[in-house]
Amino acid sequence: MKNSMTRVGVDIGGTFTDVALAHPGGMSTCKVLTNYSQPEQAILDGIGIAAEQAGIELSTISQVIHGTTLVTNALIERRGAKLAFITTEGFRDVIEMRSENRSEQYDLNLTLPEPMVPREDRLTLSERMGPNGEVLLPLDPADVSAIVDVVLAGGYEAVAIGLMHSYANDAHEVQMAQALRAAKPDLPVSLSSVISPQMRELPRFNTVIANAYVQPQVADYLGRLVTRLREADVTAPVFMLHSGGGLISVETASEQPVRLLESGPAGGAIFAADFARAHGLDKVLSFDMGGTTAKICLIEDGAPKTANTFEVARTYRFKKGSGMTVSTPVVEMVEIGAGGGSIASIDTLGRIQVGPRSAASEPGPACYGKGGEEPTVTDANLLLGRLDPENFAGGTIPLSVEASQKVVSASLADALVIDASEAAFGVTEMVDENMANAARVHTVENGRDIEHFTMIGFGGGAPLHACRLCEKLGIRELLVPPGAGVGSAIGFLKAPFSYEASQGLFQRIDAFDAQAVNATLKDLEAEARSFVDKGAKGAETTTKLTAFMRYAGQGWEIPVPLDYVIFAQ
Repeated sequence: MKNSMTRVGVDIGGTFTDVALAHPGGMSTCKVLTNYSQPEQAILDGIGIAAEQAGIELSTISQVIHGTTLVTNALIERRGAKLAFITTEGFRDVIEMRSENRSEQYDLNLTLPEPMVPREDRLTLSERMGPNGEVLLPLDPADVSAIVDVVLAGGYEAVAIGLMHSYANDAHEVQMAQALRAAKPDLPVSLSSVISPQMRELPRFNTVIANAYVQPQVADYLGRLVTRLREADVTAPVFMLHSGGGLISVETASEQPVRLLESGPAGGAIFAADFARAHGLDKVLSFDMGGTTAKICLIEDGAPKTANTFEVARTYRFKKGSGMTVSTPVVEMVEIGAGGGSIASIDTLGRIQVGPRSAASEPGPACYGKGGEEPTVTDANLLLGRLDPENFAGGTIPLSVEASQKVVSASLADALVIDASEAAFGVTEMVDENMANAARVHTVENGRDIEHFTMIGFGGGAPLHACRLCEKLGIRELLVPPGAGVGSAIGFLKAPFSYEASQGLFQRIDAFDAQAVNATLKDLEAEARSFVDKGAKGAETTTKLTAFMRYAGQGWEIPVPLDYVIFAQ
């Protein structure tokens, strides 16, 4: 018989897969190395170990909550579907022209992210909607048929459709999608009017492209995960943590995987926010350092800072505008390639550099004894005596001091003519400075004085580096919570079911149409409730309303929370 108190949170990271199993007797946790070829296998292994520790049967688990970096990694590494993008004639180059802002103004060799879809795979339709939803140029059925033929002949694995002003009227996008699905029912098709129905074509196009690019891969992975769990006698429902910090069903995640961009890190922010509320802390800097990346997030008044846009795959570290902007609700944070597996090297000027390349879990740091031949942050920490070689990861991964000594000496110490211990200290000092710099930039961008914040450090690497980070940042207070090593997985267990629906509806206040606004709000609430009901049908819910407002002539909107009851009357 299932116990409603037995729930498991699973976070797949670049190096480790973390498991937190909450049961009537307490909490059992474990870490296992991430399996890149079969990520679901690491989940099954971890759940099995945690259940054995707790002395419970897998069949008694009532809920599985999962977060993953699969979407982000696929976008960064360009491991997605062969994709076609269908847009309005004259706008095929929007994603390549970008915003025309230079993230590094004086760099003559500025490198911008390559468009996710090559130009030859961007197809155009002769059609046009107006900003108020009026049809300016009807869609020709012959054009639709011609595009279908091109898609079928091109062997595309997924299609993204982003037409001008489709947020105001989706008729043409729907017509194009229906024709594609009629010709090839199993072809994944993503519509910008569904994925990101908001003004500004660049983020809207990027978002629907990102969604379509990873959809086949994510759907396949989640399908395998659910099947393997059932075979292992875990028949509990599986939910995903979305980037905004709430839970959605596996079905929703498969349809809209772009919502999983910051899935894993969002769990860490929830974990830190819960700990901050428990200790009455109003200003907290969440510091999550794992095996591959470090994540830094501002938490004020017990809630992590959130945003509606997010940049993926920045080509310039810390530089806004150097990445691919997508429009989806996220917990706002800065993420850099600084983790235990980050590889140290010497640059052309003879300086020690760390990251962003990582040894990850395959082969892992040299001290793991799995074939790693490059020095990493974990190797440096081991040489400095900060890690117990016999009790790493609960004793499941014995560490080799000799292997660390060998690679640090060969790659760093010998070249710099210093001791291995000095080279190891240089590695840790450099990675700490990289993380401190990221924290400074993040807080300055948000107009905050970091010195008045309390740091909450968690993740496998944070407790090793948090004190030095506090020294560099001038932070006086540091808290390391219980279960810090698997903080994100624990955060999953504290996340609410939630879904954020949005719709572009533009009106001047002096021409406010209450009837149109109320009709839109009713549709948005129905959409949000339908997704929440997939995971928590019948549960008590709270509806929050935010209007994005601006003065005439102002370039960007300001989020303004409103009382939903006023509009619902």
